[in-house]
Amino acid sequence: MSVNVVRTIDGWWRLDGDRAIRIETTAETTRELLADRDAITGASGAGSSVDELELVSPVTTPCRVVAQLLNYRSHAIDAGSDPNTLQPTFFRKSSASVSGPFDPIRQPPEVALLDYEIELGIVVGAEIPIGTTVTDENLSDYVAGVIVANDVSAREIQLTKVQVYESKSYPTFTPLGPRLVLLDNDELRRIPELHMTLAVNGETRQDQTIGNDLITPPAEALTRLARFQNMTAGDVLLTGTPIGTAISAPPKIVQKIGELIPPALKWKFFFARQAKNPDYLSVDDVITAGIKTADGAIDLGTQETVVR
Repeated sequence: MSVNVVRTIDGWWRLDGDRAIRIETTAETTRELLADRDAITGASGAGSSVDELELVSPVTTPCRVVAQLLNYRSHAIDAGSDPNTLQPTFFRKSSASVSGPFDPIRQPPEVALLDYEIELGIVVGAEIPIGTTVTDENLSDYVAGVIVANDVSAREIQLTKVQVYESKSYPTFTPLGPRLVLLDNDELRRIPELHMTLAVNGETRQDQTIGNDLITPPAEALTRLARFQNMTAGDVLLTGTPIGTAISAPPKIVQKIGELIPPALKWKFFFARQAKNPDYLSVDDVITAGIKTADGAIDLGTQETVVR
């Protein structure tokens, strides 16, 4: 049975319905908490109403935040790529971008095209050395659980500077939580059943069950990543986003015309077109993002953030 853990500035809590039971542990980091499973399972008492707690990210920093690019078929097609030819592609985000599930998203003054991407975060539970082979059978040996993430992106930085790291690493650009949901191996097999929903000001933008839309699942992704990058407990792998982001590829005919235009002029036309797109985030926009199975047995909770 899944175990839901939340964090406040002064401690860790295990959820029991709408009650939060304090976990008696000296753990200060997610890594230390995951090594103290007895404290998590042994938490007892009447607890407090979870609504009374001020929740912060259950993933502590510093940590590694690794993300997958174009890992959903629907998003790849929307971006103008052929999902059948894509290979797993990874990039890093600064862990300084991690923020809580209810913290504001801070829009840098130089960023106009601010975009959202709901993602399933995989929280690593044990050392994954270089050369490790992760399979569906041993996935729980390396993965502790899952978390809701929003991979906020500054699109003009990403596209004009070809700088993914910078465009996705500003402070508050990776809200995580509210819950770290610890799963056993049978529950990890239910990842395809998870349904992801993101809304802006109450308007649904992303609404997708992971299912067969996911191109490279966690076990395969972690194996590929372990060719060159070790991971350790408390690190996070963001697994990509489905269709519904503000940005999308222009029609094929426009792309063909763009190939004939000098780059500076092409970007000028592109950003003029994007500036008219109302789906990009603006100050005071409210983003809600949640992930759960249809039967509610696995529920990662809902984060709510406001652009400031």
